[in-house]
Amino acid sequence: MVKPATSPIAELTALRSALAGLRLPLELPGVVPARAARAALVSQLDDYVLPRYEQIDAPVLAVVGGSTGAGKSTLVNALVREAVTRPGAIRPTTRDPVLVHHPDDAHWFTGQRILPGLARVHGARPSGEVGWNPPGTGPGAARAGLVLVPSSAVGPGLALLDAPDVDSVVDANRQLAAQLLAAADLWLFVTSAHRYADAVPWSLLREASARDAQVAIVLDRVDAVDLDEIRTDLRSMLDREGLAKAPLFSVLESDRGPDGLLPGTVVAEVDHWLTGLAGDAAARAEVVRRTLAGAVHALAGRTEGIAGAADAQAAAVARLRTRVERVYDAATEAVLDGTEDGSLLRGEVLARWQDFVGTGELFRTLQGRVGAVRDRIGAFVRGRPQPVTGVEVAIEQGVASLLVAQADLAAERAQAELFEDPAGRAVLGGRDLAGASPDFPELAAAEIRRWQDALLELVRTEGQSKRATARLMAFGVNGAGVALMMVAFASTGGLVGAEIGIAGGAAVIGQKLLEAVFGDQAVRRLAEIARDDLRIRCERLMNGERSRFSRLLDTSRVDAAAGGRLRGLAREARSAAERGGNR
Repeated sequence: MVKPATSPIAELTALRSALAGLRLPLELPGVVPARAARAALVSQLDDYVLPRYEQIDAPVLAVVGGSTGAGKSTLVNALVREAVTRPGAIRPTTRDPVLVHHPDDAHWFTGQRILPGLARVHGARPSGEVGWNPPGTGPGAARAGLVLVPSSAVGPGLALLDAPDVDSVVDANRQLAAQLLAAADLWLFVTSAHRYADAVPWSLLREASARDAQVAIVLDRVDAVDLDEIRTDLRSMLDREGLAKAPLFSVLESDRGPDGLLPGTVVAEVDHWLTGLAGDAAARAEVVRRTLAGAVHALAGRTEGIAGAADAQAAAVARLRTRVERVYDAATEAVLDGTEDGSLLRGEVLARWQDFVGTGELFRTLQGRVGAVRDRIGAFVRGRPQPVTGVEVAIEQGVASLLVAQADLAAERAQAELFEDPAGRAVLGGRDLAGASPDFPELAAAEIRRWQDALLELVRTEGQSKRATARLMAFGVNGAGVALMMVAFASTGGLVGAEIGIAGGAAVIGQKLLEAVFGDQAVRRLAEIARDDLRIRCERLMNGERSRFSRLLDTSRVDAAAGGRLRGLAREARSAAERGGNR
């Protein structure tokens, strides 16, 4: 046999690996047919395309397929002049595919070259046995596999495979029939005068036309009176579906002979065509070349649809991830807003701060003449302020409580965002993630304590100049650190005047205390550093909480690059098939 020029085995193997490894776990619209299409492409690559490229000289496989009751098995038996497959009125008749081959071609089919998922069953007919049925073809027979029947009636270089009905009432039979047709070099489509317009086989014929598969049509069981009219109508349908070049044969309705077979004369036209094909190496090579080229082109085209499904999976995960990120970003901003708008400087924090600076004299001075504040601050620094432990603890508890409240709210909102999306519901899988992690309150409190320690170190470092050292020693590092926290907690920290509320006034006192030690420019810089550090720590805490949802999305194992990778591999496979060259 003359070899076709192309053998893109490496590219097709890479495409097969990518398709087999593709995950489409999210229940999105269209994902069910996409999964089925992916499985079908992998099967076609395994069953036909790769084995055919690897053994290009193997016999042409002609699959005899068609509708229920079309007479496929009867036709095969008539062509080989013996009962190699069982016809009958009980449906489904053909439960296992029967492959008839020349004895010299047995080695091509006993291995796993084609249809590797089907076990091989040797079904040679015992000599002289009457009424014998090959394994898997009798009524109620269990599925056995691919039944191999050697017969000298089939010429070397050609094999006939009797397939189950494409419209069988048994799902497994329909699926197997489609698998076998996808593994065919040549499809011998058998229909009858009553069934030639049925929808199911025509959907398969359209697919065959789309991938340029080699198809021949057998119009079976037709009365001579109706032959011309039906042939004309069927030929018109073939022309419309892009199968104008498909050979069209007719088998007239006829009684079977004593041997249970149709007379050879009624199948002579089909027999002559198949015999000519078997004896013409160039014609067989052309059938293989065209079918292979069409199969690769169709594979590349259908891969685009699967790549689109992969893109949809990646987009769904990205969409859900973005929603979760927005929720936790908003929670972080809510925490920071609560620490900077002065609202934190109320309740316990304000009470402890007032205890520290002296509730009476300093606050009354602030509410009276502003000009006297600096003098009072200086006196305070030169005095002996109260311990600051109570203020630090109140700040830690206040900020930690704010963090926990926002983390709880964010988790509730993030779960709601996922649940509202079908893909998100699948990812959640019934899990309840509403509410912050059990250890989050402890983590939040510990992080705020570390922030406070960092501010104390910042104050200590800033106070190393000779000018500031004495005042800082009088005021105390902890006192200056707490004052810096108070300034960081109010956007009104730079305002002065009797109209300032209690919260703003508390921040003003802190600012003036720090200015007395470090100067006003240094205070502004220190406050900015304190707020930036707090933001970083809050973001880190919220990111940790967000990771619960991120990890859940990660478990879906959706590959964001899968769609693009599939498209690239499909282009490479198609290009390799088109440009030729054996590898």
